[in-house]
Amino acid sequence: MNVFDAHDDMSDNELADVVAAVVDERGTVTQWSRAASQLLDLQAEDVCGQPLSLLFAPGRTSASAGAAPDASVLLRHANGHNIAVRCRLLKLEGSANRLFIAVPADRAVEAEQGAALLRALMAQDRIGVVVRDLDLTVRRTNLTSVGQLVLPLSSRLGDVMAASDAALAEERLRSVLSTGVPQVAEEQHVRSLSSPGREWSFSVSALRTTDRSGRSTGVTVLLTDATAQWLAARRLRLRHRAAVAVGHSLDPRRIAQDIADVLVPGLGNLVSVDLAEAVLSGDEPPKAFGGGDLHLTRIAVRAEGGWPADALQPGATVPPLRDHPSVRRLQAGETVLVDRTTMERGLDPHRAALIIPDGAHYLAAAPLFARGLVLGVIALWRTRREEPFDERDADLLTEIALQAGLGVDNARRYTREHRAAVELQRRLLPAAAIRTSALETASRYLPAAGGAEIGGDWFDAIPLPSLRVALVVGDVIGHGLHAAATMGRLRTAVQTLADMELAPDELLGRLDGLVARLAAEAAPADRDTVGATCLVALYDPVTQQCAIASAGHPPPIVTRPQEGSEPVQLRPGPPLGVGGLPFETTTVHLAPGSWLTLYTDGLLDRTLAIDAAIRHLGQRVDELHRSGCSVDQAGHSLTAHHPRLRAADDTALLLAHVRSLRDDAIAQWEFPADPATVAETRTAVLAKITEWGLDDIAFTAELIVSELVTNAIRYAGGPVGLRLIRDNVLICEVSDPSNTQPRLRRASPGDEGGRGLFLVAQLSDRWGSRYQQSGKTIWAELNLAM
Repeated sequence: MNVFDAHDDMSDNELADVVAAVVDERGTVTQWSRAASQLLDLQAEDVCGQPLSLLFAPGRTSASAGAAPDASVLLRHANGHNIAVRCRLLKLEGSANRLFIAVPADRAVEAEQGAALLRALMAQDRIGVVVRDLDLTVRRTNLTSVGQLVLPLSSRLGDVMAASDAALAEERLRSVLSTGVPQVAEEQHVRSLSSPGREWSFSVSALRTTDRSGRSTGVTVLLTDATAQWLAARRLRLRHRAAVAVGHSLDPRRIAQDIADVLVPGLGNLVSVDLAEAVLSGDEPPKAFGGGDLHLTRIAVRAEGGWPADALQPGATVPPLRDHPSVRRLQAGETVLVDRTTMERGLDPHRAALIIPDGAHYLAAAPLFARGLVLGVIALWRTRREEPFDERDADLLTEIALQAGLGVDNARRYTREHRAAVELQRRLLPAAAIRTSALETASRYLPAAGGAEIGGDWFDAIPLPSLRVALVVGDVIGHGLHAAATMGRLRTAVQTLADMELAPDELLGRLDGLVARLAAEAAPADRDTVGATCLVALYDPVTQQCAIASAGHPPPIVTRPQEGSEPVQLRPGPPLGVGGLPFETTTVHLAPGSWLTLYTDGLLDRTLAIDAAIRHLGQRVDELHRSGCSVDQAGHSLTAHHPRLRAADDTALLLAHVRSLRDDAIAQWEFPADPATVAETRTAVLAKITEWGLDDIAFTAELIVSELVTNAIRYAGGPVGLRLIRDNVLICEVSDPSNTQPRLRRASPGDEGGRGLFLVAQLSDRWGSRYQQSGKTIWAELNLAM
């Protein structure tokens, strides 16, 4: 019986190419394997009974073949060619027979090289090698553990790592098994079941293994521990994110929240950021060393799973700290690492419950330190399942805290300076509203937001004689203190020119000259930045006419009852300081109940074209007008919660609500230039004042009108107009066709005249004159006891 018959079916076996024969003591082949028949194309009946030496190429014998282990010889094929093999002749225990085995030389070399490669991989400790079968069970490995990730033989992925990590790793390895596409240097994060709070990062490569027929036998995994590189990259990303978070805002609260968002979950599980109360208002915090009240307020928190309800909440005041070495180190600018137990020993239970979040175990605390001052504190916690903070964590937190401290200090200083600049500008602006019998105004000013400097937008409502009101709005070119200073100078000039009772176009002409002089005084590099736009509206309640002139400024919006809103059609002149072109006045009628809206371009929707933005603003004003709200409420509505306001420009808004005078508030006459008419004027004035019930001032008013009319007849000619206006004051106006400016002087004892204006000035509370298109008007006011 052939001993090879029972085990000769090796077509799918790695030993299928092994030639085997049994040779007796005479060197005769007694048994022959099927693999030998297939290799040499010689059947057992052709070989058995023949000397083994006949199988070798000439010059080779069985003795020589067995002289050295794994000898290289040539065997003869049935068709005459030779096949190189590696062979060996082995003695069989307890028998005189010997076993002849041989494999093709190329297969032997392949096996030797494969074995050498596997031995080399298994012998080193820099690259982990894990051989897994089709069930992904570990069959061979050079690692007993990686860090704390133990890899015993016969283990599966789910036996050593967290379920989610095992599922991801198995999905990748199953893909390699099914497709044959290798996995090359993919990052795999692993949490060990034995240390669930720890996490490692591996660079994993995997390739499918097959037998000689190409069928899968498993997967071989090569991995290297990349945890150190992963942690370094994560720290680098944290540094970058922290730098971006600190650098993009000038709001201390925003910086605090951004830093909290960076640190969790990047470096810990819970974080709180506390700032000194003084920092929030732009001031420096008090210096302190060792214990005491640092006057901290909790500004920002962040926690995985939500901030604990029983911990100190945002907006709450942080309790004073006891004197402790860790507190002193913190106040000296150092980062402190402590555990929960150490913290609890230094605090009473109530304070510990407030300061130490539930479930937190390890603390890393870093001061927001700048210029020797503790501006705040970052408290970063890890839960019980996390490893303690190490020195590398402390160094990273220190670096982030230093960046945040500088950012908070810059934001604090900006807050202080911006607050001072805004306060300066607010003080340069007039009162928020004026209220007369003819007009009610409301105004709003919003400084630019987002770190922009203050601007030069301004408004003004200037009460003038005869119940007239000058409404002004302007926008100085540029931002900063120079813009605010220019605005202050222009507003002063406007008030002075308005008191001269100039027409709007003439007022802007005078103002244009002033801006040109300011530009000439500026440094050459700054001359192009000195300029402004301005709009002046002069409303006369007696005639209900409003004269408007613009120097490059957007037109005002008129909202009339039952008619809606529309921009005033102006012919604007150039911005102030350009010069060369005149300004033109446009007159519109404002019936009682109308609104006049003056504004700067900061109020306009910047996503629309200028004309469309003005129409859109007019629609909003009309809606508010129809709702019946006051101009004050409308001003708040127009400037509050507007998504496109508070950007890179400041905003000024002035709303005016026109009122009607009382029906009998005005009386007027016209007299010829005849001295005899002076008596008539006195009679008419006395009758009207008596009708109004103003007997207390009747004599004074009669004397003032008499003097003014006499002067007009004597020096200006006729006709002479006389008008009385009754409000909270009595206004006496005398108009004549002369453009001669009246002059107040003190008459000497021998002068026959020159005492008229002196008497008027002495008897009235104030007096003055204004020019018209032809002639002038002299007016005087008498206060009424109300």
